[in-house]
Amino acid sequence: MSRIDGRKNDELRPMEIIPNINKFAEGSCLIRCGNTHVLCCASVEERTPPHVPEGEGWVTAEYSMLPRANRERSKRDIAKLKLSPRSAEIQRLIGRSLRTCVDMKKLGERTITVDCDVLQGDGGTRTASVTGGFVALSLALYKLVQEGVLEEMPLIDCVAAVSAGIVGDELLLDLCYEEDSSAQVDLNCVMTGSGRLVELQGTGEGRSFTIEEQRALVDLCAKGITEIGAIQKSVLGG
Repeated sequence: MSRIDGRKNDELRPMEIIPNINKFAEGSCLIRCGNTHVLCCASVEERTPPHVPEGEGWVTAEYSMLPRANRERSKRDIAKLKLSPRSAEIQRLIGRSLRTCVDMKKLGERTITVDCDVLQGDGGTRTASVTGGFVALSLALYKLVQEGVLEEMPLIDCVAAVSAGIVGDELLLDLCYEEDSSAQVDLNCVMTGSGRLVELQGTGEGRSFTIEEQRALVDLCAKGITEIGAIQKSVLGG
C-alpha cells in the first residue's frame, strides 16, 4: 500500500512546534502536524473551581475548530448557542491528559486553562492539541517559576498523543484526513514520557479488530510518541 503523502507505514507526518506564538498568553505554541495546525495558549488564573481541594490547583482545556478549519465552513459553537458534543468530548480528553503530568499541590491554588484552537484540520486535531497543549502548559509553568510565583516546576512527566489505524488491512501511524475517513480501525493514544498509557480511544469503524491488532497499534503509537516527545523536549530546551 502506498500512502497518500508517500510516508512509510510507521512514519509521522512532518511536525513543527513554534513556541511563544502569542505575546499575551503565559504559555503558547503553534503546532503543525502535516496539514493540521493548532494554536495552543495556556492562561493562568489565581483561583480554582469549587470542586478542587483546598491547597491544590487545576488544569483544564477548551477546544474549538475555526469555521474554515475544514474543507467547508462550519458554524461556530457560539452561533449554535451550545458546545458541540465533539468539542466537549475532545476538550475533556485534553484536560485529562494534561492533568496527568502536573502535581496539583505544587501548582497551588491556581487554574491553568489551555485553549486549543484548530486553524486547519487534516486529521489528528485532538492528538495535536494534547501534544501542543503540553508545550504551552510547560511554558506557562516555567514562566511562573521564573517570576517566583512557584518555587519549583510542578511537572511530574511529559505527555503526547498520536493516532494510528488500519487502512486497507495495513497498520498506519498518524493518519491524515483521507486515511482517517477510510480507516477500518481508528485508534487515538495518549501516553506519558515514561511510557504509561493515559487514554486509548479505539473504534472499529469498518470492521472489528483483534486484541493482537490493538496491541500492534499501541506499539506503533508508542514509537511515534517517543519521537514526538523528543520534538517537545527540543522546543522546551530540555
